[in-house]
Amino acid sequence: MLDLRALNRALLARQLLLRRATLPAAEAIERLGGVQAQAPWPPYYWLWTRLDGFHQDELVKLITSRQLVRIALMRGTIHLVTADDCLAWRPLFQPLLDRALKSSFGRFLEGADLAKVTAEGRALVEAEPRTMAALGTALAEGHPGDPAALAQVVRATVPLVQLPPRGIWGVGGQTVVTSAESWLGRPLDPAPDLSALVRRCLAAYGPVTVKDIQTWSGLTRLKPVVEAMRPELAVFRDEQDRELFDLPDAPRPDPGTPAPVRFLPEFENSLISYADRTRIMAAEHRSRLLTANGIFPATILVDGFVRGAWKIDQAAKGIATLRITEWEPVSAADRELLAEEGARLLAFAHPDAAHDIIFA
Repeated sequence: MLDLRALNRALLARQLLLRRATLPAAEAIERLGGVQAQAPWPPYYWLWTRLDGFHQDELVKLITSRQLVRIALMRGTIHLVTADDCLAWRPLFQPLLDRALKSSFGRFLEGADLAKVTAEGRALVEAEPRTMAALGTALAEGHPGDPAALAQVVRATVPLVQLPPRGIWGVGGQTVVTSAESWLGRPLDPAPDLSALVRRCLAAYGPVTVKDIQTWSGLTRLKPVVEAMRPELAVFRDEQDRELFDLPDAPRPDPGTPAPVRFLPEFENSLISYADRTRIMAAEHRSRLLTANGIFPATILVDGFVRGAWKIDQAAKGIATLRITEWEPVSAADRELLAEEGARLLAFAHPDAAHDIIFA
């Protein structure tokens, strides 16, 4: 049986949150199964809090050299992954994207021939990368249906990657897309392996229940896949007597292992990839992640658990202010540690600005 702190320390160890690692950024992203990346800047903070000596330029070079790509994968959300994972994983998420398209946009596509929309959409973005709005407008010239919905057909049926400068630190820009095959010069994996995807989830997030794997991936009906893998897996139970699966040799540190304070970015997968998030966040805080604008807030870890949120505001006068909001009381000693780590965070994010830290 693994108690709550044992699960917490296992998660922190897998997620490089017990100590900063000396890994190349691409290797860290691959090891942890990608970074959720709807917004352009969270992956930079995600790497900073996990890697020793990380600088923004390292990630910029990986994106511009096409070693990393932004594409809809787990849960149908944009993730930053290696080129190899993009090509191996994208076919596995086709059923998820098909369901999402039907439920969200089906009523706006009456009379449209989806196969023809897919073929024309692929030809358009491969001939000239374009925004989703421009893609929808072009498709609407020859197909019935709402332009935005027509563009979503292509997003669901063609592996679209978002091109730089989207995701480039300090640059940003509109989302422009083309196909993964065109951008990477290679085809998708013709024989994708679902059990390999499950192993990657176990390596990055285990020990986990089948429901956790389904929450992380957004895929359904994974119990038969896990059952077929059972002979090669380590099996545990949690305090609620739920069955947990893991790789036999994966790290499971002593529950008493000290955990440093950490600043996690918006859309942090460690918070949203579990059906039961209590291994890293108290149940009463779950509603705080459901903000009005759909952005999962950036959070702080104290002793390995979420204790509050953070945000950096940059005023016009060149002052970058880190605002730390406590969701539950934090000791004076931990506040001091947060202030020290927060100063390093400000130096990373805004090296040329004056800095201030405010606790609320």
